[in-house]
Amino acid sequence: YFPINFVWPTILLPMALFLDAMLAISKSYGLTAVVGGLMYGLLMYPANWPLLSAFHVPAEYNGVVMSLADIMGYQYVRTGTPEYIRMIEKGTLRTFGKDVVPVSAFFSGFVAMVMYFVWHFVGRWFSKDYHIDQV
Repeated sequence: YFPINFVWPTILLPMALFLDAMLAISKSYGLTAVVGGLMYGLLMYPANWPLLSAFHVPAEYNGVVMSLADIMGYQYVRTGTPEYIRMIEKGTLRTFGKDVVPVSAFFSGFVAMVMYFVWHFVGRWFSKDYHIDQV
């Protein structure tokens, strides 16, 4: 059993279009990795906002007003974290400040930059023809 409200597809098309446009405009893999990869991570939350906005509406639950995302989080008990830590919201990202969205967005941008570099060099390595000189 896994709640279907926690499983929804991510919209990747706007970020991929920005990454391809950055490569077409700059014609530089380094600049595309740094700027395009960072924007790939930063555009993830705004591009998926139509899917996420339904969970931010306020609702009353047992006399307390909270968002639907909080109610779903309270109903589905995750076994990986202790219940009291999840309820008072003192997780690891909360130590960076009040809002965790910018921190996670910049971290995903950094990961996208690194992955763009890694897979570019993997593709370059696999596309080399090592035996052409021997023919």
